[in-house]
Amino acid sequence: MVGGVNDCVFCRIAAGQAPATKVYEDDTLCAFLDIRPIARGHTLVIPKRHASELADLDAEVGAHIFRAGHRLALAIRRSDLAADGAHLVLNDGTAAFQTVPHIHLHVIPRRHGDKLSMAAGLLLRRPRDPQTTAAAIRAGISALENEDETSAEKGSKG
Repeated sequence: MVGGVNDCVFCRIAAGQAPATKVYEDDTLCAFLDIRPIARGHTLVIPKRHASELADLDAEVGAHIFRAGHRLALAIRRSDLAADGAHLVLNDGTAAFQTVPHIHLHVIPRRHGDKLSMAAGLLLRRPRDPQTTAAAIRAGISALENEDETSAEKGSKG
């Protein structure tokens, strides 16, 4: 287990010992679809090393989590999910409604005029075609990488 706690479901997901629909992973963190999404594309970004709350989280890892969340929000905008914006939310501790005792950043896609569907999503929280949703997010990540490469090429020629 990657610096984890045996009974922590997110540690098991990070270690590949529990199922999840992953959309991104590196040596430090992984991102996967929330099993009870508020909106289609609702993704969680977690550190692989267990940290229950912000007080337990290395600041550099925390910054990496938010950079990944930022990138995922941009990827979702460029994907077939076509979000107009996103919430990046980290609930720190039970007083802040943290329900899983492992730090996680919610990346929740938003669309113009989605107030009613967002309210329904908060109540119902049902998965919405996770495999297709994950594929769309991965395609958005690839689109961002292509944009990055194109920008780098233009920068080196100028």
